[in-house]
Amino acid sequence: MTTFNDFKLERSVIQAIQDLGFEEATPIQSQTIPEALSGTDLIGQAQTGTGKTAAFSIPLIQKIEKEEQKIVSLIMAPTRELAIQVAEEINKLSKFKGIRSLPIYGGQDIVKQIRALKKKPQIIIGTPGRLLDHIRRKTIKLNDVHTVILDEADEMLDMGFMDDIQSILKLVPEERQTMLFSATMPPNIKKLAQQFLTDPKHISVAPKKVSSPNISQYYIELHERQKFEALGRLLDMESPDLAIVFGRTKRRVDELSEALKKRGYPADGLHGDLTQNQRDQVMRKFRDGSIDVLVATDVAARGLDVSGVSHVINFDLPQDPESYVHRIGRTGRAGKEGSAWTFVTPRETDHLHFIEKVTRHKIFKKPLPSFSEALEGKQKIMAERLLNVIQSKEFTQYKGISIQLLEEYDSVDILAAAFKLLTGDDKQEVRIQLTPEEPIRGKKKRQPFRRRVTSSNNGSSKSGGGYKSNYKGNSYKGSGYKGSNSNSKSSRTNRFNEGKGEKKQYQKAGRHI
Repeated sequence: MTTFNDFKLERSVIQAIQDLGFEEATPIQSQTIPEALSGTDLIGQAQTGTGKTAAFSIPLIQKIEKEEQKIVSLIMAPTRELAIQVAEEINKLSKFKGIRSLPIYGGQDIVKQIRALKKKPQIIIGTPGRLLDHIRRKTIKLNDVHTVILDEADEMLDMGFMDDIQSILKLVPEERQTMLFSATMPPNIKKLAQQFLTDPKHISVAPKKVSSPNISQYYIELHERQKFEALGRLLDMESPDLAIVFGRTKRRVDELSEALKKRGYPADGLHGDLTQNQRDQVMRKFRDGSIDVLVATDVAARGLDVSGVSHVINFDLPQDPESYVHRIGRTGRAGKEGSAWTFVTPRETDHLHFIEKVTRHKIFKKPLPSFSEALEGKQKIMAERLLNVIQSKEFTQYKGISIQLLEEYDSVDILAAAFKLLTGDDKQEVRIQLTPEEPIRGKKKRQPFRRRVTSSNNGSSKSGGGYKSNYKGNSYKGSGYKGSNSNSKSSRTNRFNEGKGEKKQYQKAGRHI
């Protein structure tokens, strides 16, 4: 067992570590900190949630002098959220030493950042694009930087930051220490390391299983139209402390978060089109428990580190195994157990088995939660809330009306009615409309050529030749879609006559259908 006292850190740094409750160093920390303190260039390969932020922050704070009045360290991160979180971690670890750090990222007023730079921070944590903006404005100068850290380097390169990173590193003095941290080591990461690192020490603590053993992983096979009802039932049945629901697109996240709110769930959405202020507000509500369901895209959730996330739900199956591992890694952290649930359509089962193979972790099949299971879960939550109120004895003002009701009605009926109100089952069913999405690797059925015809009934417009849309006003209600297609006799006759006309046109052209 390696403790932080073994690294011979100064008292102010040890005090901050103890104040955060850290005792034993994680594997990435025990191997990285001594090398980083020696000034060696290094490559750290570890999954998210293993403590790598502290692994590079602790030696960085140890080496910087409090009296320094210039930027001496530069940390690059792929997203605003990660830059903010790294800055927060550094602030916590350096609070007794008085080191000044500043996050720099897009989406925030650049004038505000320029004012903050006048306070002479020693450490800059920034996204590559915004860093280049400041460098070009000459509001950030890298002449005195002696330590550079690339955090989540694979994510940065996946997001297209290679040219920006290279431009920035060329402006930093060659006499420096460079540390690169990445969960994976694709060829472009190796190329970057060869170009900018000098005889780096390679530290790898990748686990045998890519996904955490603390996370129970399940999938539910269902049709697209069943997903939203399944989500509601799953949330009721599992009653998560905090849950992150992943959608594939920004539009999906918006629709899904609004649909959950209409159903009475405390939820909100997070994606790249939100302003920084909106993103901060959503994350603040999620962290303080004002909402307990966060709907997010992959990009928006990169770098999120929220303690207490008990459930991750993949409403849409991710495109690749790396995204799957990153998503479910939001739960099961710091030794706690977590659950990951994935909705899979029949066409996506092969892709799910591919994810199982790459991650080397079995994902167990579960049936679609039944209405009775969901109701039982809701009743369990309400019973716990009711018992908490009873134990608190803070209900004196309601005793009068309770006595009156008991004189007129049966006590069991009153309690059952109260449960119905608490669980929201008295509310009228809310119609929810979500835009259907194409499944991964799904084969599109060949559609016959149809002339786009409009009638006053379906509200479409006459626009000459074209394909008739496959999706028409699908909406969720209960456990299935209700289509808006007309099945009237006249409508069927129109389509039949239309088909005959098309056939004649094709035959004239020497084609057959």
